[in-house]
Amino acid sequence: MTVRTRFAPSPTGMLHIGGVRTALFCWLYARRHEGQFILRVEDTDRERSTPEAVQAILDGMAWLGLHADEGPFYQTQRYGRYREVIDQWLEEEKAYYCYCTKEELEQLRNEQLERKEKPRYDGRCRHRTAPKDGVTPVVRFRSPDEGAVVVDDAVHGKVVFQNSELDDLIIMRSDGNPTYNFCVTVDDWDMQITHVIRGDDHLNNTPRQINMLKALGGQLPVYAHLPMILGPDGAKLSKRHGAVSVLQYKQEGYLPEALLNYLARLGWSHGDQEIFTLEEMCELFDIADVNKSAAAVNPDKLNWLNQQHLMRTPEADIARELRWHLEKLEVDVDAGPSLEAVVASQKERSRTLAEMAANSVFFFREPAWYEEKAAKKNLTPESRLLLEQAREALAELEEFVRERIHALIQALAEQAGVGLGKIAQPIRVAVSGGSVSPPIDQTLEILGREQVLKRLDRAIAYIQ
Repeated sequence: MTVRTRFAPSPTGMLHIGGVRTALFCWLYARRHEGQFILRVEDTDRERSTPEAVQAILDGMAWLGLHADEGPFYQTQRYGRYREVIDQWLEEEKAYYCYCTKEELEQLRNEQLERKEKPRYDGRCRHRTAPKDGVTPVVRFRSPDEGAVVVDDAVHGKVVFQNSELDDLIIMRSDGNPTYNFCVTVDDWDMQITHVIRGDDHLNNTPRQINMLKALGGQLPVYAHLPMILGPDGAKLSKRHGAVSVLQYKQEGYLPEALLNYLARLGWSHGDQEIFTLEEMCELFDIADVNKSAAAVNPDKLNWLNQQHLMRTPEADIARELRWHLEKLEVDVDAGPSLEAVVASQKERSRTLAEMAANSVFFFREPAWYEEKAAKKNLTPESRLLLEQAREALAELEEFVRERIHALIQALAEQAGVGLGKIAQPIRVAVSGGSVSPPIDQTLEILGREQVLKRLDRAIAYIQ
C-alpha cells in the first residue's frame, strides 16, 4: 500500500504553528514511507475564506520547503463531485431532504434541554415524502441508529463513539453549499488518503466521517489525532504565545529548518536528540512516537535551536537569507564586504537572522554616530593616543588580515603597558559605533583598511 497523507488547511485565517506542525507530521510520514503528500485547501466557507489567506498558506508552505506531491486542490472546484454523491445517496436513501425550519429546530432543542437530554436532531424528516411549501430543504446524512464506531487512533488508541449519540448531520445547506464533514469525507475517499493525521480537535468529527466513508463503500484510513499546542502558561495558544502567521517567523529571522525542528519536538521525540536535520526527521519520524499529552511552546528553546542551526548551516546559505534581512534595513549589501565573511563573524553570536542583520549594519555603512554611552565611556582623552598609534600602525600594516591585525594590537597594548581591552574597545567603538562586535581583529579585516582608517580618523576627531 502506498502511503498517502494530506494537509487540509482552511483559508479563513493565518497558517500558524499549530497547522504547520500538522503539515510537517503529514509530510514527514509520507517521506518516511516513500509515499505522497497532498495539499488540499478547504475553502467552502466562502464568507470567511480569502484569496490573501490562500496565498499566505502557499507562501508559508513554500518557505518551509514542505512541497506537495499533489495539489493544491480546492474544494470550491469540486462542487460537481459533491453534488454527484449527494444525488446518489438520496437515490439510495443514505440521505434525505429535511424541511425543518429554524423555529422547529430551536423548539426541539429547548425541549431536549428541559428534559436534560443532549441536544440532537431526532430524524423527524427521515421518512417524509412530501415537500413543505415555502421551505427550501437541507440534505441530511442518514446516520446508523445502532452500534458503535471504534476509532483505532494511532496516537490515542481505541476511542469508541455510540451511533445513538450521533444525529443525522446536514451534508448540504439550503443554499446548495456542501458542509465541512461531508466534503472532507468525499475528498479523502477520492484522493485515496491512507493516513489522516490532524489535530485532536477533529477527533469528534471522525465517527461521522467514518460512517460516511462506509456509505461510500470506502476503505477506512488510519487516523492519528495530534495533541494540542499550548502557550508557555498552559493556556490555549494565542497570538501572544506565537499563534501568528508562520511567515512572521521568516520576518523575525528564523531558519525554516530550525522552526521545523522545533515544531517536530513539540509532541514527538527520538531518544534525547534535540537537533535534527530535515533528512534525519524524514528517516526517524514515526507516529507511534507522538505523545498523547499537549505540548507547550517555549520561545527560548526556539531561539536556542535557531542559533544551533545557524552555526551548522553553510555560510553561503545563511548569506542568501541575511541579504533579505539587511535589505529590509535599507542596507546596500553590494557596496559592502563579503556577506559570507559577515556571517562567519556573527553566526555564533546571533539567535536570529534579524538580530544578525541589525548587529551587522555597521559593516555596510558608517554608523550615523556612536552610541552616546559607548562613546563617552571609551572615546576619552586617555584613549586618544592609543587610537592614533593604532591608526598609524594599521595604515602601515602590509597584510591587512586577521592574524596580523591581532598581533599588531597585542604589541601596541604591551608597548603601552595596558591590557588588550584598553585598546581594542576604543577601536571597536570607533569602527562599529557600539561596544559589542565580533572579535576586533576579525571585524577590522572584514571592514578593510580604507574603512577602518576613515572611521578611526572620525573617532580621533570626536575626542578633540
